[in-house]
Amino acid sequence: MNFDEQINRFGTHSVKWDMMEKTYGVPAQTGIAMWVADMDFRPPACVQQAVEGMAAHGLYGYYGDDTAYLDAIRWWMATRHGWDVPREAIFTTHGLVNGTAMCVDTFTQPGDGVVLMTPVYHAFARVIKAAGRNVVECPLAVENGRYTLDLAAWEARMTGAERMMILCSPHNPGGRVWTVEELRAVADFCRRHDLILVSDEIHHDLVYPGAKHTVMPLAAPEILDRLVMMTATTKTFNIAGSHSGNVIIPDAALRARFAARMNAMGISANSFGLFMATAAYSPEGAAWVDVLMTYLDGNRQVFDAGVNAIPGLRSMPLEATYLAWVDFSGTGMEPAEFIARVEQQAQIAANHGISFGSGGEMYLRFNLATPRALVVEAVARLQKAFADLQ
Repeated sequence: MNFDEQINRFGTHSVKWDMMEKTYGVPAQTGIAMWVADMDFRPPACVQQAVEGMAAHGLYGYYGDDTAYLDAIRWWMATRHGWDVPREAIFTTHGLVNGTAMCVDTFTQPGDGVVLMTPVYHAFARVIKAAGRNVVECPLAVENGRYTLDLAAWEARMTGAERMMILCSPHNPGGRVWTVEELRAVADFCRRHDLILVSDEIHHDLVYPGAKHTVMPLAAPEILDRLVMMTATTKTFNIAGSHSGNVIIPDAALRARFAARMNAMGISANSFGLFMATAAYSPEGAAWVDVLMTYLDGNRQVFDAGVNAIPGLRSMPLEATYLAWVDFSGTGMEPAEFIARVEQQAQIAANHGISFGSGGEMYLRFNLATPRALVVEAVARLQKAFADLQ
């Protein structure tokens, strides 16, 4: 595994690289793509071998007997997260945006409120609104430079029309790994307001030294009757194009409702995703993740040191994810000005903070899962673009 290898992704239908110029006006020839949350790294060899095995066989029919696939998920959750997952609790969706949409569709009705802790992953609000539900924004507080829960303020926003909360754990953006006490507070909030809790834990394998992720079923086992878990191999192993994810539902009654909706929609899994996930959730995959996190930790340190040296910029300390969240409010600039400097002068494509909801207006999100040389180059460009602040 060579994470320093710079792989040319242009012309491969990569959203991150092939759509950079059209989306942000950042020129393809000289720009650095740091927006879409996929990595510029090859997956572990075991995943590549699984795909090559399919290609060598040359037949691509319907996938049958998912025993090995389910066993791999259960092994991973038990060995990496200490969570014993019932086999019958696992559903496979076409990625977790699809999983989120299926949860909204199954457990809420048009006009219902769905609670989001903002700023948060932008696809949540998109699917909620598209389904005719209402987004209820509960902004996070910033204390000592990192996000914290603001439960007292959230209480005042509840009207009784809310039916669901979507938790991002670890949080994207900002990279917070919620403590057990914080997770229990969220669980209690959901019980008080009779909310289904959908816990999106897609980043739960991408945690840095010094932080410990706890899966929600272990943090608050008393809410299993209202809990829906979402996990996936896709972010961990850079196989997002396989569009596979798992919705895991411990409660039998909730499970029956979700199964009925899956059947009504005619959803079944993509065999490529199942083969890749089975290969990834293995000892070889685990060893690869450990090396990956050491490399990403190095990228995080290089980026934070360089960005935090620019007066007015502050990179929120990441506890998880490879998505740096940079606050530009200290520059005194309006978003249009600092965005223009990043895109036009530094020629870096980064996600605009406003797309993540309330509280994101003065931020940009930078994807650090790229060879270190590009991170170093991006830092140098940002320092040059804001040189007048030095």
